[in-house]
Amino acid sequence: MNFIKKYLKWISTAFVLTGILLTNLNNYPMNIFIHGLGAIGWTFAGYINNDRALMVNFGIQIPLFALGYVKVFF
Repeated sequence: MNFIKKYLKWISTAFVLTGILLTNLNNYPMNIFIHGLGAIGWTFAGYINNDRALMVNFGIQIPLFALGYVKVFF
């Protein structure tokens, strides 16, 4: 668990920033998959650190990315 607490935020940040870069490069749908992984990671980081602000911010992003997944697959 210590490894997760130590590196989860940095890994999630890398995913979020890569997703933003892919959005700016108009690389759809890869941007929503990568950014979505970052949002899930940050939500989990908020959960294990008992940080409700993180859980709300990134937890609300997850259903928004799910809408993008629906558009891609259906």
